[in-house]
Amino acid sequence: MIKEIAFTCYAVSSLSKARKFYEEILELKATNVWADGEMGFVEYDIGQGTFALGAGAENFKPSKEGASVAFEVDDFEKTIKKLKENSVPFVLEAHETPVCRMALITDPDGNKLMIHKRK
Repeated sequence: MIKEIAFTCYAVSSLSKARKFYEEILELKATNVWADGEMGFVEYDIGQGTFALGAGAENFKPSKEGASVAFEVDDFEKTIKKLKENSVPFVLEAHETPVCRMALITDPDGNKLMIHKRK
């Protein structure tokens, strides 16, 4: 029986390019790194979950239509501003729903990321 999500992993084509995006633009802090050049696995503990990047192994191939992960942010406006300043592509511009604010962006490999702020 499934109890919880152990981690979410995105396959990336370049570990260094992906780390620059996730660590410098999204400001995630790597908690575990297993890497040998462009091949490896990086984990980022976020709240009670873990987001990971995998590169170089046969089973890690980027997909432009793959899964999406939603990142809850403290300051929605500040986050959107930083993404725009860094020319991050938006699939869905920032908008508001009755329960949240959200925007959908892509990383350098076209993986979709939701930027999310609960009301």
